[in-house]
Amino acid sequence: MPYIDIKVFKDELTSEQASELISKVTDAVAEVTSEKLRDVTWITIDEVKDGHWGVGGNALALSDVKKIMES
Repeated sequence: MPYIDIKVFKDELTSEQASELISKVTDAVAEVTSEKLRDVTWITIDEVKDGHWGVGGNALALSDVKKIMES
């Protein structure tokens, strides 16, 4: 059974966005593998605190991600 773990910054997603993400990732898994796997596809969304995520040796915060999204 597929298990997908998604990591996002704490408070990055609303409940509605998290639900939509789970639904769409599940759709993608079923489309690529088999519709029979839809009901046994597990998706988790883990929230990471600001400063506990790093890229290129630099700690990042949700505000950094928002700046990237705006540019």
